Amino acid sequence: MSRRWSDFDESDVKVRPNKRGSRPRTKESPDHPDAELGRVITVDRGRYRVHMHRADDGERLVTAVRAKALRRSPIVPGDVVALVGDTSGGEGTLARLVRIEERATLLRRSADDTDDAERVVVANADQLLIVVAAADPAPRTGFIDRALVAAFEAGIEPILLITKADLAADPADPAGLLAHYAELSLTTVVSRRRDAESDAGAGDDAGEDADADADALDEQAVARLHTLLDGHVTAMIGHSGVGKSTMVNALTGAERATGGVNDVTGRGRHTSSSAVALRLRTAGEVSSSAGADEAGSAAGVSWIIDTPGVRSFGLAHVDPDGVLAAFEDLVEGSADCEPGCAHESPQGGCALDAWVAAGRAGDHGPARLASLRGLLSSLAGSAEEQDEKRLGSSP
Repeated sequence: MSRRWSDFDESDVKVRPNKRGSRPRTKESPDHPDAELGRVITVDRGRYRVHMHRADDGERLVTAVRAKALRRSPIVPGDVVALVGDTSGGEGTLARLVRIEERATLLRRSADDTDDAERVVVANADQLLIVVAAADPAPRTGFIDRALVAAFEAGIEPILLITKADLAADPADPAGLLAHYAELSLTTVVSRRRDAESDAGAGDDAGEDADADADALDEQAVARLHTLLDGHVTAMIGHSGVGKSTMVNALTGAERATGGVNDVTGRGRHTSSSAVALRLRTAGEVSSSAGADEAGSAAGVSWIIDTPGVRSFGLAHVDPDGVLAAFEDLVEGSADCEPGCAHESPQGGCALDAWVAAGRAGDHGPARLASLRGLLSSLAGSAEEQDEKRLGSSP
C-alpha cells in the first residue's frame, strides 16, 4: 500500500554525502583583517599594479590578481584596495586583491547618451583636469561641457587646462574659451610653449624626446598646475593630441609617449592605451630618469591619473536635472520655469530664454543655452542630436 505525504516525517529524509567533503558551504566571506591597503596605479590584462606604503618599510609596488569574489567588480586606477599573500613586491611575486575600499568619488561615462551600461573611468579623484588645445586640434566646447557635467555628477572639482595657446590667434584668450566660461567659477590654466616663435604650428611630434617637450612648456603654467594639484588625486581627460602626456611628463617626471595630430582628420593620435596613476613630483626631484613605475613608487600623496584620449563621453548615467545643475550660469534662471519644464523653449514654459536675453548668463549665454539644450536632447534620444554622442560634435 502506498504511503501518503502526511505519513512522512524528517526521519524519512535521506541526505546524500557531498563528494567534495562533508563540511557545509558558507556564504560568509573572510574579513581579511591583516590585509594591507594600497592604491591601484594601473591595470593590465587582469594584473593590478598597486602602490603600497607602510611607515616601517616605506614604498613598494606590488602586482596582484583579484579574488574570485571580485570578478564582476570593476577595479580602476585610483581604487584603494586590500591585498593578502605576498605583498613584498619582489620579482615574480603575486598578491591577491580581496577587497575594494569604499570609494570617495567615481568618475563614470557611457558609450553614448542612450547606453545604460556605465564605464568606470577612475576612482577616488577629487579633481578633474579637463585638457583642450587652443588649436591643433581645435577645442570643442561640447566636450568641455560634457566633462563639467560628469565632474558635477561625481562631486569632483573641475579645472580647465588650455594648451598650445601660442598657436591661437589671441594667446590672451585662446579660442575665446576664457570669455565663453567667464560666468562660471571654473579655475582655468593657459599653457604655451616657451619657444613658441620657432615651434609655431609644429605640435607634439611622435618620437620627439619627452623631456625636451616638457622642458619647452611655459614654466609659469607648470608651476601653477603643480600648486593646484598638490595634495589631490586628479584625473586628467582630453582628446588625443592636446598635449596631456607632455604636461604629465612635466608634472611627474614620467616619460609618457607624446603624439601629434593627423593632418587629414584633425584628430590626435592615441599614445596612451590605458589609464595610469602617477605621483606628482616634489620640488627638487630629478625627473630625467623617472619612468611610470618609478614615479608611482616614490613617496607622496599627490596623484595624477592620466587617461587615454577619449572619443566618446556619454552621459546616460546623469539625469536631466543633473545636467542643468552643472550649468551654474543658467541653473538660477530655471527657478522661473513652469513645473516639469523640459527646458526646450519658451512655448514649453522655459524661462531660460528670458534669463539669457536679459544678459544674466553673460555674452555667451545664447551659446551656453544651446549647449544645454543639445545635451538634454541627446540624453532624450533625439534623432537630430545623435552626432552629439561623439565628443566634439556638440555645440
